[in-house]
Amino acid sequence: MPPRKVLFLCTGNSCRSQMAEGWLRHYARDRAEVFSAGTRPAGLNPKAVTVMREAGIDISGQRSKHVDEVAKEDFLFVITVCDAAREQCPVFPGALYQLHWSFDDPAGATGSDEEKLVVFRRVRDEIAEQVRTFAQREGFNPR
Repeated sequence: MPPRKVLFLCTGNSCRSQMAEGWLRHYARDRAEVFSAGTRPAGLNPKAVTVMREAGIDISGQRSKHVDEVAKEDFLFVITVCDAAREQCPVFPGALYQLHWSFDDPAGATGSDEEKLVVFRRVRDEIAEQVRTFAQREGFNPR
């Protein structure tokens, strides 16, 4: 069976959708073809890279993309990970499932660098659990 295509959408495609992409790649391996994009891409956030690396996942090779770059792909799942993306999400007529998971935006965290990293870690862990559950339920066989 060919890998099933999954798209994670966020506004900036800088943190949440990038982390979700990294987690599903980790859990699903070659059983899913995973993408992320944003309605207003803002570049890959270095703190997202840092906290994912702490969890043993390297997302430094990923890049922030506009949703138009992936619009012609035939996705099985389109998953929005923020409320704004849900409202602005284009229609993907080939997507069998459109899901919405709402996570806080760690890029909006305030305080010292360490206080911001605490927020990034919390959101990373929340995304990890949601993606792990999704991967298990959909038969992507997480580790």
